[in-house]
Formats: sequence, C-alpha cells, structure tokens
Amino acid sequence: MNFSPSEDHLAFAGLAAQIFAASASHDHLRGLEAGDGPRFDPELWQEVVEAGLVGIAVPEAYGGAGQGFFELSGIIEEVGRRTAPIPLLETAVLGALPLAQFGTEAQKQALLPAAARGECILTAALVEDRGDPFRPGTRAEVDGDSLRLHGRKICVPAGQIAHRVLVPARLDGGGLAVFIVDTAAEGVRVEPLMTTSGQPEASLGLEGVRVSETDRLGGADEGPEVLAWIRERATAAQCSLALGVCEEALRLTAEYTKARKQFGQPLATFQAVGQRQADAYVDTEGVRLTAWQAAWRISAGLPAAEAVAVAKYWAATAGQRVVHAAAHLHGGMGVDRDYPLHRYFLYAKQLELSLGGSSYQLRSLGKMLAQGTA
Repeated sequence: MNFSPSEDHLAFAGLAAQIFAASASHDHLRGLEAGDGPRFDPELWQEVVEAGLVGIAVPEAYGGAGQGFFELSGIIEEVGRRTAPIPLLETAVLGALPLAQFGTEAQKQALLPAAARGECILTAALVEDRGDPFRPGTRAEVDGDSLRLHGRKICVPAGQIAHRVLVPARLDGGGLAVFIVDTAAEGVRVEPLMTTSGQPEASLGLEGVRVSETDRLGGADEGPEVLAWIRERATAAQCSLALGVCEEALRLTAEYTKARKQFGQPLATFQAVGQRQADAYVDTEGVRLTAWQAAWRISAGLPAAEAVAVAKYWAATAGQRVVHAAAHLHGGMGVDRDYPLHRYFLYAKQLELSLGGSSYQLRSLGKMLAQGTA
C-alpha cells in the first residue's frame, strides 16, 4: 500500500510554502503585529488568491479548482507552519465548503466566485458562552415573512474582517437552522476580541438582524446536519494547522540546539536534549498521522467523526508537549518575542482549546463507543 500524499497534495502545499516563505517571514510578521490593525495581511492574501489556493476546494463551476479536502489540508498545514496572517481556513473551510455542499444555486452563484477571488471573506460563528453547540442561545424569531436573529456569538474566526458569517440559531419550536448573515446588515455588532494567538477573532452581537428563507443554508430539517458537517471539517482543519505549528516549532528547536553551545559543545549533543527532541518528534508524527487520516477520510467521503476526534485529541495533547519542549530547550530565547517561537507556542495553546480540547474529544469518543458508532 502507498501511504504517500498525492502529487496534487504535494504540489499545492509546495506552492503555498513558497509564497509564505517569501511573504510571511518573521521580520515581516513582527512589523505587521506591531501595528494597530487586525492581524491580517491583505497583500499576502492577494498573493494566495492569485495563486488559486483560496478556491482550491471550490467547484470549478464557481471559479475554483475542484480539489478535495485532503489537498486543502496541505495548504492549511503551511499556514500553520508560517502562522500566516490570512483567513484561508475560515473562508475555504468554514464558509466555501458548506456553501458548496448545502447552498442553493443562488447562494453559490452569489458567494463562491467572490470567495475564490478573495473578495468575500467567509467564516462561521460556532461558539457561544454556553454549553451544547447544537442548542444555541441565539434564536430566530418569526417576524412576518422573515425572521429576526437575536443572540451573541463569541470567538468568531476572522470575525473582524469577514463579510459573511454562517450563524446557527434556534428556531421557534426547538429546531435548528444555519443562516448566512451579512456583517454589514442592520443589527449586527462586531466587537474585536483579544486572542491568545493574535488572530482577528470577534464577538458577534445579533440584535434583531433580519434574515429570510433565502438566507438559510440547507433544507428545512437539515440544520443539525449542516452544523455537524461544518464542525467536523473545521476541527479537522485545525488539526492540519496544528501539524504545521508543531513541525516548525520542532525545526526551530533542532536548529537552535545545533548552534547553541554549552561547555563548548552544541546542546544537541547532550543526551537529555536529544531525548526531549526525540519525544517531540514522535509526538509531531502522531499529530501528522491522525490529522492526515482525518483529512483523507473526509476527502474520500468516508465516516470521519471518530478519526477527527482522535486527531483533535492528539493535536491538543501532543501539540502542547511539542511546544513546551521547544520553549524549554530554547531557554530564555523561548519567551523572547523578537524570536519566532512564541507564535507557535501561543498558536498551539489556542488550537488546543478551540472546538473542544482533549477532555471534550475523549467524551465524544466515549459516546461513539457507547452508541456503537466507533
């Protein structure tokens, strides 16, 4: 059996790596982060758009390349490797994929070509300050021939710069629906949030925002299915992002310990240092195996809930071990914000907790075992 990635996967990831190496260097990111605006680089975004990478999984009929989730995951991995300040995961995974799968023809024509051209930044508001994501506090109340959305979403990825947001809301009678909301619509309040990694997330207030049936994503009874579909792919994409983060943190550590000397010898020659790095390498390979397995199953149209939960568990637990080892072996340099390692440490911490950490994933796996679905 051949477990190597496809040529397309490697080619798209390689192209993304070239772009990010040239335009998302440490010095460039440090300058961007010193500014007052959100952590977003419009020029880099345009480069990625012109390379066709934003629409890589958008169907060809709507201006994309028509590739699968596995090819897209390779590009997202490179975003993590450079902590690139662009909303690729948000637009491609949280927005374009659900629209391509569940959208009406009118919705697809209106948003997918613009998303592939980078003109419309998409995202999804999947988090509230209460427990069950499938029982949101945000509600959609009937108002004549339309509906009014009331509620508050938090930690909306790229919420500060997004043009459209997919918003799950509870219907009268207890049902669930996902609506496409224009962030410029009356009643939408976007409040920037200070995040661990510096990502431009936002709190989204919805104060009587008017939507109609034409803004609903999916059929009348498909709300829970649409939300589960989005969360599964969003979680898998975060695992790919975590893989890039771990790989680069490990690479930086290997380079540093080869160059840094104590007692006249490179740190890398010390047995304890070598053992710590070896453990981090094994953890990184665990993140790779599980992230690739989840992404491949999604891309192949196979049941992936179990694989995604396992991958997220590894991304959360092993990812923390990798970046903590990297910080430890760097000594004081590991906490110096003039050195790039701090970005990977902070990214890994935010990814650990986003859409459920290790305990949440273990509970999810336990439920699957109890129900006989794992």
